[in-house]
Amino acid sequence: MMMDYGTLRGLIALLILALFIIIVVWSYSKKRKSAFDEAANSIFEEDKEQTELNDVNGKQETNKNV
Repeated sequence: MMMDYGTLRGLIALLILALFIIIVVWSYSKKRKSAFDEAANSIFEEDKEQTELNDVNGKQETNKNV
């Protein structure tokens, strides 16, 4: 039995839809929440560490883009 082009496109569309649903379920699962929260807040921890380092060195942060 041969598949025609439309059937193949339909199967690929179903595969992509299934992958999308799997990724959404994985990303909103409660087991991953703590890892995602840690990753989301990591930028603030790095900024806080840099600010503390600048305070120790006596440097003031300036914005040279203005």
